[in-house]
Amino acid sequence: MRENGITPKRTHKFKVTTNNEHKFATASNLLKRDFTAERLNQKWAVDISYIWTAEGWLYLAVVLDLYSRRVMGWKVS
Repeated sequence: MRENGITPKRTHKFKVTTNNEHKFATASNLLKRDFTAERLNQKWAVDISYIWTAEGWLYLAVVLDLYSRRVMGWKVS
């Protein structure tokens, strides 16, 4: 894109959704960006996505095993 002079055009202002300025307990970063595992069930990773549908927002949560890279479980709501 840079070589061709193409730039994105934002349709709305970027909105920050994470607030670390609070008094609540936070979890430690145990993985420290090391997403490799030597055996099954040693390390899991989770992610939450928000998907816009005609009926409104759909929330998707997924748990992955980092050794097999398989989905261990998921939930939509």
